[in-house]
Parts: sequence; structure tokens; C-alpha cells
Amino acid sequence: MRDRPDIRLLLADVDGTLVTREKVLTEAAMQASRDLAAAGIALALTSARPPRGMRMLIRPLALQGVLIGFNGGLYVRPDLSVIRRHMIGVETARATVHLLRDQGLDVWLYTEKDWLVRNPHGPHVAREAWILQFDAKVVSDFSDDDLGQALKIVGVSDDLPLVARCETAVRHRLGDRVSAARSEPHFLDVTHPQANKGAVVLALARRLNIAPEQVAAIGDMPTDVMMFSKSGLSIAMGNASEAVKAKADVVTDSNENDGFAHAVRRFVLPAGSTPSRS
Repeated sequence: MRDRPDIRLLLADVDGTLVTREKVLTEAAMQASRDLAAAGIALALTSARPPRGMRMLIRPLALQGVLIGFNGGLYVRPDLSVIRRHMIGVETARATVHLLRDQGLDVWLYTEKDWLVRNPHGPHVAREAWILQFDAKVVSDFSDDDLGQALKIVGVSDDLPLVARCETAVRHRLGDRVSAARSEPHFLDVTHPQANKGAVVLALARRLNIAPEQVAAIGDMPTDVMMFSKSGLSIAMGNASEAVKAKADVVTDSNENDGFAHAVRRFVLPAGSTPSRS
């Protein structure tokens, strides 16, 4: 790795990065957050989750920085008050829903406050409710009002090659009207074109009046590669794919082995600092 940059912000993914496979925030991760604060380095969280689905992390991390949900679709403060939002737009949302359904995927729709599904027994609904700690709202179909408030639309299937093909289809058919990426192999996330993690790096750098080179980004999925390309230091988790690792400056341990805390100590905190051992 090149000489350690002057990092002023750590932008962290959540699932597969900050928490374990069972969505546990370890004591080492909480201590790493305290060490960052003591060193004057801000911590912000960015996730495919809605901000409401990250609220359980705020108090344990003593989080003071911004939470960015829907891969950049909704920016909120720690009290969940909204800073900015990027709506998909009703016509684009309608086209997205039709395309995903035509391709054979289940479709979820997220607004600022609600998670809407048509099939409460569909794949991954129960698991997602457990992760987010709130239930989906079941609707017979998505109304024009729902489509107009859409911040993220998700295509869901356990046919992973189908999800990959749908990602290509969405990008081909909708072009720069959307940002489309798989946050998990079984999830295709479709958001506003400015709702991507690369744009998050630039937006937060402007907000904090720092250079993008002073942002460190840590994650594990292809959606995180977008923030790798815009940040001064990119850190891939040990559980990331080889393709994701190849795009990062450095690689830490897995999320099952406190990779987040180890990365903070090894790569982010200023050289010569003495953080607590994790």
C-alpha cells in the first residue's frame, strides 16, 4: 500500500462489512468506532438498506455522521431527519417494475418510510424483515403514488444467473435513467442514477469540505466498487469476491473475523496512534 493518506472520513458498508453474517455488531467494531472518533475521523454508513433499517446501529456506534440508505438514495442524520433524497421518478419506476416482472423477478419497492411487497411469502421477505427489524407492507399492486415516491426498486430471485441477466437488461433498456447493481447475488437494486456509492463519496466530501482523497471506503460487494473508485483509500473485506478485492487498495479480514475493526487499526487510524486492541 502507498503511504497512509490523511483520512478524515471512513465510509463503511453495513452488511458483509460492519456486521457479521448474523447481523451482529461486535464489541471490536464498536471500539473501532470510538477509536475513529478519538482520532477526529468521521464515520458514515452507506447501505442498500433503508435508513430505518440501520437505526439499531446508531446508538452502539455513538454515530455522529450521516447514514446513507438505498445505495445513496436517501441521506439522513443520526436522528433520521432527511438531508437529501433521490427519487427514481414515476415513469422510470413504472418502467423498472414492468421490466423486472417481465423478466420473472419478484419486485419490492421502497419509499422513504415503507417497504412494499405484493407477495409476503416470496423469497427473502422473512429474512429481510428480520434484518431490517420491521415488516413489509403488503399491497395488491404499486400505485402511482407508490411509484412516485420510489427510492429503490428491488428485483428478487434465487435464480442467480437470471438476476445477473436482468442487471444487464435494466442497464440496456433504461440506460442512464437509473443506477442498477446487485447488492446481493439474489437482489438487483435499481435506484436514481445519482444514488450510487461513488456519488456518496463525492457528496460527503463536499459536505465535510474535504477532498475525496481523504475518504476511506470499506465494503464487500460490487456496489462498493463504485465508492472504491472515488475514494483515497479503498478496503475490501476478506469475504469479498476476488473481483471486488482486485479493485481495492488493500484487503482486510472477513466480517466473521472482525475485518472492519482490523482495517480501522491497520489502515485508517493515523500512523503512530495507539487504538484499543480489537
